[in-house]
This record gives sequence, C-alpha cells and structure tokens, in this order.
Amino acid sequence: MSRAAYKRIQGNGMKEKKSVEIPALTQLESELERESRKMRYRGELGKMTGIMIVMACVLSLAAEMIFPVLQVNGISMRPTLRMGDVIVSMRGADFARGDLIAFYHGDKILVKRVIGLSGEWVDINRDGDVYIDGVLLQEPYLEEKDFGKCGIELPCRVPNGKVFVMGDNRRVSEDSRSSRIDCVSQAQIIGKLIFRVWPFEDMGPIH
Repeated sequence: MSRAAYKRIQGNGMKEKKSVEIPALTQLESELERESRKMRYRGELGKMTGIMIVMACVLSLAAEMIFPVLQVNGISMRPTLRMGDVIVSMRGADFARGDLIAFYHGDKILVKRVIGLSGEWVDINRDGDVYIDGVLLQEPYLEEKDFGKCGIELPCRVPNGKVFVMGDNRRVSEDSRSSRIDCVSQAQIIGKLIFRVWPFEDMGPIH
C-alpha cells in the first residue's frame, strides 16, 4: 500500500476534534451576577404584583361596604334620575328631608326621596300637594305634582325609626303611598345617593 493511500484511509477513519473554550473566571462571575439580578427582579416583581392584588381587593371591598355603586332601573325618579344612570351612594351618611336614598324592598333595591321623618304627619291632597305636619312642602325637583298610586289612609304618621319616601315621578312611582312599600326602616336603607358618575355629561352631586 502506498503512503498516499494509507494517509487517505487514515484520514477517513478519524473524526475532527473541536477545541472547547473554557470561560474565564471573571466571565463566570459576571454571568452568575446577571442571573442573580434576574432572580431578585422576578422576586420583587412577584411581591409587587401580590401587593397590588391585595390592595385592589381591599379597595373593592371598601367600595362595596362604604360606597355602593348603583344603576338606576326605571322611571320613577324622573326628571332627577334617568334609566341607566350610575350613582355612588354612601352607607351610614346622615340624610334629611329631600335627600335621595337607596333601600332594600324584598329582593329589589329601590331609590326614592325622603319626604317625611319619624314622628311627622304626612298628608297629600288630590292635586298632589304634600303637607308635613300641616305645612305645605316646597318641591322644586318635581316636573309635576300628582296624587299617584295612593292606597294608604291619609294623613299618615311616620313610625319611629322609619321615613316616608316618594319618587319624583309622582304619577307612576310606587312608594310609601302604597301599603306594599309603606314607610322605610333604617334597617332597609343602603345609603344616601351622593354622586352621579354616568353618563359623563351629567356627572356631579345628586340633589
């Protein structure tokens, strides 16, 4: 066998060896520091995300407990409130005659205006004029007065711990003039309506 043939056979039977570059110690230290920074960043990000989730839950719970948000469904409070209005109420707020409140009636939430307070006598004539202890009540928030759906005996004395409520749309509103609704107890009241948030063009305090 010639020398040239031997070299060809020898060359065909061997694999080429690749050199492996061993990183320097400084490179290893730099890579370890980079990975360590990544882990610390991920840990801090996870903590911040957890804190934000907890804060969102607390704020949501506080909003539900202190400032319930309600959406108007119906026309009994026109023109003051309209169908679809979104209103913020406040639990535990003091309210007076003329304020709007939300309250439970069975499985529904109703919104009406406070007309008579505990111990007062409420009377309504056929023209829809309202009298409190014999004095005519001025109601600038009404578009028109109406005797409405009245099924109770008048004059009516408001029981202690309750309020007499009526809707601003007196012709259609079912309220304390109905024996089905009657006067509203403190236990039924969700809160006083304080602010309209929707629609945006009507955003502002509720009167």
